[in-house]
Amino acid sequence: MASFETDHHTCVSFPTPRSFQTTFKSDLKETLFPDDPFKQFKQENSLRSLKKAVQYFVPIFEWLPNYNFRMFRFDLLAGITITSLAIPQGISYAKLANIPPIIGLYSSFVPPLIYAIFGDSKHLAVGTVAACSLLLGQTIGDVVSAEENPTLYLHLIFTATFITGIFQTALGFLRLGIFVEFLSHSTITGFMGGTATLICLQQLKGMFGLKHFTTKTDVVHVIHAIVINRREWKWESAVVGVIFLVFLQFTRYIRQKRPKLFWVSAIAPMVVVVVGCVFAYLIRGKDYGIQTVGDLKKGINPSSIQNLTFDSKYITAVIKAGIVTGLIALAEGIAIGRSFAIMKNEQVDGNKEMIAFGLMNIIGSFTSCYLTTGPFSKTAVNYNAGAKTAMSNIVMAVCMALTLLLLAPLFSYTPLVALSAIIMSAMFGLINYEEAFHLFKVDKFDFIVCMAAFFGVAFISMDVGLMLSVGLSLLRALIYVARPAICKLGRIPNSILYRDTDQYPHAIQEPGILILKLGSPIYFASSNYIRERVLRWIREEQELSGSKGDVVEHILFDLSGVSTIDMTGIETLVEVRRTLEARGIKVAIVNPRLKVMEKLIASHVIDKIGKENVYLSIEDAIESSHKSLLSNDFADHCDAA
Repeated sequence: MASFETDHHTCVSFPTPRSFQTTFKSDLKETLFPDDPFKQFKQENSLRSLKKAVQYFVPIFEWLPNYNFRMFRFDLLAGITITSLAIPQGISYAKLANIPPIIGLYSSFVPPLIYAIFGDSKHLAVGTVAACSLLLGQTIGDVVSAEENPTLYLHLIFTATFITGIFQTALGFLRLGIFVEFLSHSTITGFMGGTATLICLQQLKGMFGLKHFTTKTDVVHVIHAIVINRREWKWESAVVGVIFLVFLQFTRYIRQKRPKLFWVSAIAPMVVVVVGCVFAYLIRGKDYGIQTVGDLKKGINPSSIQNLTFDSKYITAVIKAGIVTGLIALAEGIAIGRSFAIMKNEQVDGNKEMIAFGLMNIIGSFTSCYLTTGPFSKTAVNYNAGAKTAMSNIVMAVCMALTLLLLAPLFSYTPLVALSAIIMSAMFGLINYEEAFHLFKVDKFDFIVCMAAFFGVAFISMDVGLMLSVGLSLLRALIYVARPAICKLGRIPNSILYRDTDQYPHAIQEPGILILKLGSPIYFASSNYIRERVLRWIREEQELSGSKGDVVEHILFDLSGVSTIDMTGIETLVEVRRTLEARGIKVAIVNPRLKVMEKLIASHVIDKIGKENVYLSIEDAIESSHKSLLSNDFADHCDAA
């Protein structure tokens, strides 16, 4: 236990530096366990602690004992409603990934069951998503053609899903959700917008009934493929597609104007599929260039664990696809789950969500499913339908199982143009131009990050766009580290508060005293900047006074905002002090935090500065400086006499 020595002049405590083991344990806890999840297990008997541990790691045991029929009625309605959305979305997004449509339906059966057991959100609805579907198709398609070798291609999709699951589960168990935080809100906004734009253009293939198309996924190649194959355009297909798209957009408009009619928009894709199936069957759509999904077999998910492929020839692309899509799926799913939890004043544990997503993708890869997460559209419908618990996912899984066992062949008549319309309608909602404009008004750099993701995805490739955006975000973070916040403080009139003089120009500056507040950790990357900035401030004070001599006699460093300091930072403080004292300027520090104080003591900097020059508050430091200034003036007066 640390002992404390207290200086009688300043009341500043000078603790004996803690041991490495103590500080390491404290840092590890703050890094990996900021929410202190195991506190609830303390001070409980072993049986009760075991019960709480099971409820913590398997959340279904937390809400299931209190479940009742009234809650089930809401979950039943919500589950049936999201099933009506899951069927057309499953088929449509499987098409984006260039895999058999039945895989999309399989992916809405097993994963929701797993999430209902391990997931922490009451409102998240599990399913496939467009962005990850397209990215999987693009990345795996670079090494294996879906048309030339569909079996190997599908096996690699399952393997990438398995990698995603392992990656997500590892992040959850190791509590490394910090990696997901590198995908900022600006990055996600731009990435989703660029992906949605690209997907909309790709759907023109289905809208126009084209048979030949590009395998590239950038805007230039897609538009070129549409134009160069204009002789294949089928006006019949285009008319049907436009009608479906207008209908879908009209139902979205109704939902926006009358939120209580959300179910109209929710069942609209299913209506399009059913009407499209009947229409294509009755008029023999193939005779008019209206292509259909094709054969869909009855039966629930077959095992696919034996199909996982770890061939060294393809493993690099598979790992890349698994990790990148895993990060995107986590960022999207966790953000959506938390957004809807906030509406109910609830919390969602991000690490539990990562484990749940990981397990459902691992088990999904064993049961002929591809990557799933929590899509916004389905979750919004689930929330608006009144879902009370994750039971709605179980209801959806049961309904999907019945569909696979009894109704799957009926959907084989679904026109591809209907799926294109459904996808385009869903993608329109992901192009958030209002948010981009808001970013432009509030933070120009965030806007640049957003646009880098948008144009990178749209005109180069999805992974390049994502890397550009994340790279800019990291660059910004590094700039913040290398150029920490430093401000000059002044006293607010008629108070003892000291604030930034740039923010409060009327703040009073003490004559002969310069107060600087350092607002971030002092590391090797920022040390030189801090040194140069302090010396510049002194020059500026001198220029403002119009004096040729040093008008600053005391400089106070407020370190209350400095959470930690490294050895280079310590040497910088020593060097700055030496330089300033050579000019006759006295240096003092104010309120260093525990970790900073420990390092200053261990490095003997406190001994060099002197304990009498370390203060608890700015007021104490100002008072002491005034006394020093008065004594200097008195000494000068005596010398003159």
